Amino acid sequence: MNQNVNVNVKNGWGVVGIVAKIAIAVLITWILLKLNKIFFRRLQKKYNGLYLLFFKRLIDVVIIVSCGIITISSYIGLESIWQTILGGTAITTAVLTFAAQDTIKDVLGGLMISLNKPFEVGNRIELEDGTVGIVEDMTPRHVVLVGIDTLRHIVPNSKLNTMRVINYSYHREDRSMTFRFPVGYDSDMALVKKVIAKEIEDCPYTHPKRREEDGTEVYAPVLFLEFKDSALLMGVTAYYDSSNPTECVKDEINTRVREALIANGIEIPYTHITVHEVNS
Repeated sequence: MNQNVNVNVKNGWGVVGIVAKIAIAVLITWILLKLNKIFFRRLQKKYNGLYLLFFKRLIDVVIIVSCGIITISSYIGLESIWQTILGGTAITTAVLTFAAQDTIKDVLGGLMISLNKPFEVGNRIELEDGTVGIVEDMTPRHVVLVGIDTLRHIVPNSKLNTMRVINYSYHREDRSMTFRFPVGYDSDMALVKKVIAKEIEDCPYTHPKRREEDGTEVYAPVLFLEFKDSALLMGVTAYYDSSNPTECVKDEINTRVREALIANGIEIPYTHITVHEVNS
């Protein structure tokens, strides 16, 4: 009877010990994650780079995995863990390797993006598949792009690393966008350029491309780009602060230019079909 009581007491203390070790491991993990967060937060005050987000998240993963392995090894031994991992069947190993391929590709892709820096947080980029958004965040697996309103594009690092990327604010604090406006073949080119340029300059969202030493504001010129089938294609680049939503800038400029072209009697051509009825 006493032996049974002693066994139950030992088992009870054993359970308490296990719970205590797990609680300590969780606490240590939480503290390390907090310290890592504080460290990178201080770095971000001096250096604002996408690579900081990547390495911060990557170290978080390393901390969690390491603490988990150390905790488990305290019960079954570190050697036993590696024997279990490495001593599995060939099928298990093949399945795990196949499952981890995409993760490894994404981590390596994120590392390449962090080192090459084709874009930074706050840059507006366009991918070759047409996806457009502002870079908001980066993890070891993906980059987050902000679209219209609450839309978020989650793009895997491995795919983004191999894509052609258009950066609208590369090495600039502001953003830029090229607008194209078709006008009729009989239009007065000097008037067209003057009208479009005025609307770009008067737009509340835009600012000059640069300012000269004497204070002169220089906007991007309006250019005649191409002969189309039924129109002359004009183009101009507008510069605006990154705090302004791009869709609002598009709406404002397109609306202003359309109304100005109509007010000045400049034709805005469009595709139409003429039907001729033939009497038999």
